Amino acid sequence: MVAWSSRPRKRVRRAMVGHNRRMAKTACPVTRTQFTEKAEALKVVINGTELLADVKEFSTGSFGWYLNGKIVVTIDGKPLSVQVGMNLTVVGSKEAEKGG
Repeated sequence: MVAWSSRPRKRVRRAMVGHNRRMAKTACPVTRTQFTEKAEALKVVINGTELLADVKEFSTGSFGWYLNGKIVVTIDGKPLSVQVGMNLTVVGSKEAEKGG
């Protein structure tokens, strides 16, 4: 990573600790079949508003839950419409076995 100092035209290089280390892959404890057959929608609460995230297999091959919707958030007494998009991806699910 290259960081710029406050002085013009002088670059400062800082080493990033562990930057080149690769983390070990996490194995998914359930198979793809187990997930699709047993997983249920998740309730997600944002600023007091309840939304439902549906079970989904993503185009990347991973699986988890997906949520898309709108909520109202009040700022200084004024309601703002806010669009919500959320993926909850099971870590290691892309490499999960099909299983039966």
